Amino acid sequence: MKVWKQILLCVAILLVAAGVWVRFFPGAQETLAGWGFEWALAATPAADGKPAGNQPPRAAPTLPVITDQVTMETINDRLRAIGTGRANATVTVTPYTSGRLTEFVVQSGAHVNSGQVIARLDSETEEIALERAKVARDQADAKVTRFRALRSSNATTVVQLTDAETELRNAELSVHEAQVALDRRSVVAPISGIVGILPIEAGNNVTSQSAIATIDDRSSILVDFWVPERFAAAVRIGAELSATPLANPKESFRGTISAIDNRIDDKSRTLWVQARIANPADSLRAGMSFEITMRFPGDTYPAVSPLAIQWGADGAYIWAVDAGKAKRVPVRIIQRNTESVLIEAGVASGDMVVTEGVQNIREGDEVRIARNEQPPAPGGS
Repeated sequence: MKVWKQILLCVAILLVAAGVWVRFFPGAQETLAGWGFEWALAATPAADGKPAGNQPPRAAPTLPVITDQVTMETINDRLRAIGTGRANATVTVTPYTSGRLTEFVVQSGAHVNSGQVIARLDSETEEIALERAKVARDQADAKVTRFRALRSSNATTVVQLTDAETELRNAELSVHEAQVALDRRSVVAPISGIVGILPIEAGNNVTSQSAIATIDDRSSILVDFWVPERFAAAVRIGAELSATPLANPKESFRGTISAIDNRIDDKSRTLWVQARIANPADSLRAGMSFEITMRFPGDTYPAVSPLAIQWGADGAYIWAVDAGKAKRVPVRIIQRNTESVLIEAGVASGDMVVTEGVQNIREGDEVRIARNEQPPAPGGS
């Protein structure tokens, strides 16, 4: 077959297909009119063979339609997350030096203050060193006193007195050094808090790397949790929240946001947030799990039944009932829920939208809303 015959055959097939589409596809005539082909709408024959553009307006549909009311729903107004609590401050206590642990001054579960001694190491050597340094200091001090008396009678030189004073100063520093070494044989609490279970017993040899106690400051509890990326801009330092222990859902604690991470985790798409909860009764412990609840203003959108959503060549739309006539309203779907669809459209709360009978509706058609009639009771007249 020659090329021009193939082209004519393709054109004929396209014209036939276009005619079938215009004749039988619902909404085709309105689509052509929207594209500027009003002549096609006028020339399209109706069922009786007359042009559709010359026909009088159609009568109201014989089939009733079922409608549903538009409501307003708010999303992104509440955040629920699971967080893990930890102490306001936690310190693992280690000795300054190596030695034999002679005694624990406190027991597990005791409350200690910052600077309080909690354990001691053997310190005989350090005590001897301190006494020796004190003897040397006393000798140097006596020498300075004697040289000053001799200097007043010009029996000694200025250089000799200066050397004696320097010797006294070095002796005082040696005493201070020996005292520090002795003090460090006592292990003190760096913070105030509660002592945990002691991992070792007195009599063990320890080093500067040995953990002999853990102290938790539980005056307040820090809760780490992660929020979805969409809430990142809404979370603020100082914002209030509610924390409910999963082990005791009947209790609820108030807290505030104390810290927010500076980046979104690129794997989980969540933001690390930290909250602080006061713990005056000491009823909370580090490691507890909490359900965190936060409230936000949220975003409000119209909500319609999923049956009201229709799809056309230009996207989703709904049929709204305006003064008894059908009106096609384009929509943008925001969120699909189980019983409703949140949309962005030119409708308001209380407007009626068609949910059943949409196959027979055209733009501007008069519609009749069917009423829900209850069937008569058995045995009734």
